[in-house]
Amino acid sequence: MSSKTPKESVTILTDLVLPGETNPLNNLFGGEILARMDRACSIAARRHSRRIVVTASVNHVAFTKAVPVGSVVTVEAKVSRAFKSSMEVYVDVWIEDRESGERARANEGIYTFVAVNETGSPVPVPQIIPETDLEKERFDGALRRKQLSLILSGKMKPDAATELKALFGK
Repeated sequence: MSSKTPKESVTILTDLVLPGETNPLNNLFGGEILARMDRACSIAARRHSRRIVVTASVNHVAFTKAVPVGSVVTVEAKVSRAFKSSMEVYVDVWIEDRESGERARANEGIYTFVAVNETGSPVPVPQIIPETDLEKERFDGALRRKQLSLILSGKMKPDAATELKALFGK
């Protein structure tokens, strides 16, 4: 199985925020943003693995800017790291200024997907070769995030988290 680059999984979804998708402040519901992010990440993971993929976890979400009704929203996702059968997918959500066309980041998130076969059993996925500085930064951070998640879920002992220990010089 040959390795792939993050750009091979890039998925971009662009849509308009309609009144029925907003809260009483006329901003896009957080759950609606999460659903759009999940769809984009799912497609990115599928493009990388060329397999059926399932959402394993939502590892991080940051809502940093309200998304008002009428906004053009762009969700950009790509695989940041691949493990044995799982993939970390990083997603950025952008809103576009109506007058200037300038984009501002409104949200970001990190999802984990697992590639499975037709019976739902995990299957191997290609590894990732990051190219840009941002891709390398996200790739390096992915193992630390995975180790932290495994520790918090009780699936890894803290002493085994070599990448996390390296952060603290131990």
